[in-house]
Amino acid sequence: MSYFIRIAICTTLVFAISPALAQPLLTLNEAVRIAQEEDPWLDSSRLRQTATEAQSVAANALPDPTASLGFANIPINSFDFGQEPMTQFVFGVSQVFPRGDTRSLRRQQLLETSELQPLMRLDRQAKVAVIVSQLWLESFRYAETIRLIEKDRSLFDYLVDVAESEYSNALARSSQQDVIRAHVELTRLDDRLVALRQQRDTSLAKLAEWLPDSEKHMYQLHTELPELKVAHGTVVVGLTNSEINHALLSHPGLQVHDKYIQVSDTGVALAKQKYKPQWGVNASYGYRDDDPAGFDRSDFFSIGVSFDLPIFTGNRQDKELQSAIASKGATKTDKLLTLRNMQASLDSALTRIERLDQRYGLYKERLLTEVHDQADASLNAYTNDSGDFAEVMRARIAELNTNIEFLNIRIDRLKTIAEINYFFTGDGYQTTQPDKENKSTQYVGFKHD
Repeated sequence: MSYFIRIAICTTLVFAISPALAQPLLTLNEAVRIAQEEDPWLDSSRLRQTATEAQSVAANALPDPTASLGFANIPINSFDFGQEPMTQFVFGVSQVFPRGDTRSLRRQQLLETSELQPLMRLDRQAKVAVIVSQLWLESFRYAETIRLIEKDRSLFDYLVDVAESEYSNALARSSQQDVIRAHVELTRLDDRLVALRQQRDTSLAKLAEWLPDSEKHMYQLHTELPELKVAHGTVVVGLTNSEINHALLSHPGLQVHDKYIQVSDTGVALAKQKYKPQWGVNASYGYRDDDPAGFDRSDFFSIGVSFDLPIFTGNRQDKELQSAIASKGATKTDKLLTLRNMQASLDSALTRIERLDQRYGLYKERLLTEVHDQADASLNAYTNDSGDFAEVMRARIAELNTNIEFLNIRIDRLKTIAEINYFFTGDGYQTTQPDKENKSTQYVGFKHD
């Protein structure tokens, strides 16, 4: 007669109001696809790009001309328009021309600013892939842990029944302490399940934030882990420093800084234009009335040119140029800091994946089998009157904890791979933007095997 019973209880993370309804399973790849396609930030970025491009067209236009109307030299003793020969009605027009190449440079700077948005969208998509992947994996972690505990709970129920039966029958193999210990461990499992369900529901709520309202109540999480691959091709990547630098320097998060440096260069050129004069052209027509004797008077026409004199540059133009140069230097420093941060994060992730792979192999090849054999041996010893009931409980709890720890290693390993793939976004690997018209799309920073 077997002393332990295994009952498989499949628990599923349910988004739907009615769990009885048949629903499609939400895979990791599908969750990333939905989050990337439906991210409202991308629409906002496209609108900002359109707005900046429109501003660039306006920046290249000349300022509006100025028109003026007036009366000149009216005699105040009679206010007679024809009394004095210099009295006239004047209509004038003037046009200002901005300094040097200010208009074209301003247009260029705005166009360069608009070109930031596609790079920001690529970086955003890569970040969304990482965030959603990790949230999905966290939700799976809690759900699968619940499943493992619920699957083994029937065994602990059985062990409680055995302890109570043997204690009540006075077989001397179980004591009151064994019965109490069995109940305590069972209660601890129940408390653990309650805490895990709370963590699962919290993680699901965070995941739902990235799914549109029309989608988030329509899916159950898939019950199997996906196989993710490091974007560079292997799980344990032995990349050289030059390969890592190439991957990072082509990353959209760093290319954004390159574009900011380009915008700063144009800003320096704009500041230099302020040393040039600003020109203006004006023309006016003066109408004169006939003289008191009725003779015709000639009308007047005037034309002129105006320009300012930027000769006192110490506290204005010089300082504005100095500010533009300093801003460019600060932008270069920001790029260097971002690069260092990304290098450190990637190095940390690569080290972490290497150690996780080592633990994964250790658990899969040895530890899982060893703790299972230990649990079976302790149970066999107890049934043959040569073992301790407390040791049986400890062995079964150790086996359960080992299975849960192996699950955690697998989840942490996949989360680390998703993190590593973010850094290879711009390395010529999966940089296609999701197209709402075309569903067959590769997703930034994410690969499903």
